[in-house]
Amino acid sequence: MNTVQRLPVEDGLDAERALLDDAFRGDRDSGLLFWRPLQQALVMPRRLSRLEGFGAAEQACAGLGWPIALRDTGGEPVPQSPAVLNVALVYAIPPADNEQTRIETAYRRLCQPLCDWLAAQGLDPGLGEVDGAFCDGRYNVNLAGRKLVGTAQRWRRRPSDGRYVVLAHGAILMENQREPMVEVVNAFYQHCGLDARCRTASHVALDERHTQPWEQVEALAGQFQRHLLAEGVALDA
Repeated sequence: MNTVQRLPVEDGLDAERALLDDAFRGDRDSGLLFWRPLQQALVMPRRLSRLEGFGAAEQACAGLGWPIALRDTGGEPVPQSPAVLNVALVYAIPPADNEQTRIETAYRRLCQPLCDWLAAQGLDPGLGEVDGAFCDGRYNVNLAGRKLVGTAQRWRRRPSDGRYVVLAHGAILMENQREPMVEVVNAFYQHCGLDARCRTASHVALDERHTQPWEQVEALAGQFQRHLLAEGVALDA
């Protein structure tokens, strides 16, 4: 079973890139990584570093205790800290997959195990956008209309056989750190002259719904193993 690795934020992002690089080279066809940051940082797509006010925003975030780190997947700024469990799923799409629907399929393969895991804890998860959530998207995993898990993807097509490979990523807020997280995301937007703002009430942490969330991670790994095997994606060791 998969265990949670405790990593500095930059090392965690590098570990995700390494999994995707291995699949791109054909060294593996799949992989699953669970990691938990050792410290906090505000992680965002590289494209945001080109914003005119990025330098001032970077200083402001660092002053709040959230240095900026850049990632390869898309989306918007996401706070990372020891309160977060990151799930990185990498695979080369099976031959039976429809390439035209590969993006939706990858989100389903990431989100369905998460939803079943939450349901097994007596919760009622759903998918969809949440007004006021940071890095909002159609494939948020929500509890009672509040965002618990943010998701993103990165795709590459390997030259050896033409198969697409994907990094599908989920960030689960395991512990309630909503207020400082929203504060730093809004500070970034403000200093970059962006109108977007987030709200604390748009998010929820798993420890607000379950008393011992970290003890459930092994069960989450089992959900991924079962779901992916049924989908024809056998996880490499």
